[in-house]
Amino acid sequence: MSSTLFRTKKIEQSLRDTEEPERALRKSLSALDLTVFGVGVIIGTGIFVLTGTVARNNAGPAVALAFVLAGVVCALAALCYAEFASSVPVAGSAYTFSYATLGELPAWIIGWDLVLELALGTAVVAVGWSGYVRSLLDNAGWHVPEELAGREGAHGFGFDILAALLVLVLTGILVLGMKLSARLTSLVVAVKVIVVLVVIIAGAFFIKTANYHPFIPKAQPVEAGGDLHAPLIQLMFGWAPSNFGVMGIFTAASVVFFAFIGFDIVATAAEETRNPQRDMPRGILGSLFICTALYVAVSIVVTGMEHYTKLSVDAPLADAFKSTGHPWYAGFISFGAAVGLTTVCMILLLGQSRVFFAMSRDGLLPRFFSQVHPKYKTPHRPTILLGVIIAIVAGFTSLGELAELVNIGTLFAFVVVAISVLILRRTRPDLHRAFRTPWVPVIPVLSVLASLWLMLNLPAETWIRFGAWMLLGFVVYFLYSRTHSRLAQHEGTPPGEVTTPPNCDAQ
Repeated sequence: MSSTLFRTKKIEQSLRDTEEPERALRKSLSALDLTVFGVGVIIGTGIFVLTGTVARNNAGPAVALAFVLAGVVCALAALCYAEFASSVPVAGSAYTFSYATLGELPAWIIGWDLVLELALGTAVVAVGWSGYVRSLLDNAGWHVPEELAGREGAHGFGFDILAALLVLVLTGILVLGMKLSARLTSLVVAVKVIVVLVVIIAGAFFIKTANYHPFIPKAQPVEAGGDLHAPLIQLMFGWAPSNFGVMGIFTAASVVFFAFIGFDIVATAAEETRNPQRDMPRGILGSLFICTALYVAVSIVVTGMEHYTKLSVDAPLADAFKSTGHPWYAGFISFGAAVGLTTVCMILLLGQSRVFFAMSRDGLLPRFFSQVHPKYKTPHRPTILLGVIIAIVAGFTSLGELAELVNIGTLFAFVVVAISVLILRRTRPDLHRAFRTPWVPVIPVLSVLASLWLMLNLPAETWIRFGAWMLLGFVVYFLYSRTHSRLAQHEGTPPGEVTTPPNCDAQ
């Protein structure tokens, strides 16, 4: 029994699978494309909202240090992703990596996790995008009917038509090809970065150095909670974080970390990269460095324009410009946020369809979904299926707690990838590694500990929802995936009597 649950797929076999004509993705992406994808998915509403919100509630002007700290935590995971993505350039990211090291059941768990998290992330971002667009339309005198404006505040029927249409349009673009997707992303990311740079440069002229004092405000203890809304670490150990002070910087880092989520999705495009051994590390680490620099710069500007105690929670950057007598920047920022969320939504949808495609190619999901389009060489079947489902979910979804499910799933993937690097270094020391994670095992171990720490700071109810989805995943695996797996099919023996297949044996 255990031999079937933890059978691993040889890396060489994974690479051979990418050469099957009907299931081979077109290689068209460069290091620049990957960096643009990374910047496109990381920079979203967080840069316009989260910076000021965390400054007011958690760290004061020291929020800039919190972004640096969160960037370091992400860099630990990014170094692990870079080694794997360059050594195993196969679609699926953490799913593929864990299949080669931890075994089939752990690979299924992480794949099942990623499909849900990226689907929910796409829906949540689409709803957020719709809100910005409706705000811009309202300013122009055009109003979306209440019944088609979403579930938030709806009386009776409510469907977010803008969110659903965005997902469907982006689905069509992804079906037409990765190069088209990359070109569109490059254009949109260029607009988004220009907006951010204009905000940084313009805001720098309104900075008052007095607003930086105190740079690290005096610590304020937080009363520990006792319900499911409290972080899991509080319920387990009775420990509560503090706001402001030195420890407040760590509290703020656990919050702003989620503004970095997305760089790992670059790894899902490894199979469609022309030179993954060289370009994957550049794309992953380059996009992370650029976004960290922009986040730090924005946080310095917003806390310098207005004292952190006066920053608003809903739109701190826009309101900071209003306080200086320049309200038109608020519309400019909303425009930048709306444009930025377009690429976030598309790249989340891209990553999710690639994970689904990889699982289908391995037989853990129906093989029907692993055939690529004869002309465009894209996984059109899972892209269309998931796009339609997500469009419906986005239309009927209110934001609520869905975003936190995305967070815990991403951190779970970080843990799996870091552990997989350690295992593969031991089991396959002969494997060619174009990029090697430095200071192994220190970097992977630190990445695991940092990710687990952030997971413990998530609400207990998020852990319950996550556990329920994982339980459903176990049911699907034992009822379908375990017997339909290509490893099981190649072995040709009943479950429980599996022998080692040629080319597909365990490590």
